[in-house]
Amino acid sequence: MPSKRLVSGMRCTGSLHLGHYEGTLKNWVRLQDEYECYFFCAVWHAFTDRLKIEKLPEYIDEMVEDYLSVGIDPNKAVIFRQSAMPQHAELSTILSMFTPLGWLERCPTFKDEVRDEESHERVSLGKLQYPVLMTADVAVYKAEAVPVGRDQLPHLELSREILRRFNSNYTEIFPEPKEILSECPLLLGIDNRKMSKSYNNSIELRETEESLKAKIHTMITDPSRVRRNDTGNPDVCTVFSYHKIYSPQRIDEIAAGCRSASIGCRDCKGILFQSINSILEVFRAKRAEIAKTPGLVKDVLAAGEKKASIVAESTLCEVRKAMGFTV
Repeated sequence: MPSKRLVSGMRCTGSLHLGHYEGTLKNWVRLQDEYECYFFCAVWHAFTDRLKIEKLPEYIDEMVEDYLSVGIDPNKAVIFRQSAMPQHAELSTILSMFTPLGWLERCPTFKDEVRDEESHERVSLGKLQYPVLMTADVAVYKAEAVPVGRDQLPHLELSREILRRFNSNYTEIFPEPKEILSECPLLLGIDNRKMSKSYNNSIELRETEESLKAKIHTMITDPSRVRRNDTGNPDVCTVFSYHKIYSPQRIDEIAAGCRSASIGCRDCKGILFQSINSILEVFRAKRAEIAKTPGLVKDVLAAGEKKASIVAESTLCEVRKAMGFTV
């Protein structure tokens, strides 16, 4: 087992998509051979901007299936539900006492949410305290590394500040986690906006061949290519941005074909379909295997939560003793 520990999770708000895979999951698969990894379903975090999630149990099961289908190995990594670990909530409460209100209000993501009096009424306390719960998620396992996107760097720096304040007031219980940045380029949605479930513009990991083909068919290309024989500019084409990731071996051919009009947009989308479908086909086959073992997801979570609970409770015992809660 690798000596360094890593923690990361994803919010349970719906189906995972290619943006999740390229930006997070692919990295997790690599990191599980280098670190002792704890990967969780971030159930509580999912409620920071909504009051109800209708299909939460289904989303959790699908998330674990997707973790397994892309290559997360439960024999290498600990997979669990955040909501099954009360130690996260206890440590979050404790660490909130070490977190000045100003630190949270200055977080860029919170400032973006709260811009007027109306938003003050709408945004929850959970949203404000999101970085504290994130800190507890990481610290309860004494993680030394956290894979994050660049937009999460302010959160991780705040986590280090919170843990530093605890350590300086009591004892050096918590390491200060370092970031592991994803090298994936931004993957846009099929409408050229940020890929997001709320925009309904994502290519999900569970697409069938038919649904994948339909979504790629609607993708935005160079708007100046009105007719088949019009020349195009691949640099302004959403489809071409995907080819850079999924068809790198044909990128020069596709770019030249677009500029000379020897390749039409329909042909270009057909190539992209084949490239992405070959990846999703592997995931479909793995999910089919999972389906042949009833109760597998439940067993994976039970085993992961047992391991996670032992580590988390050990950390909380240290914290309680240091703060004088226990003799």
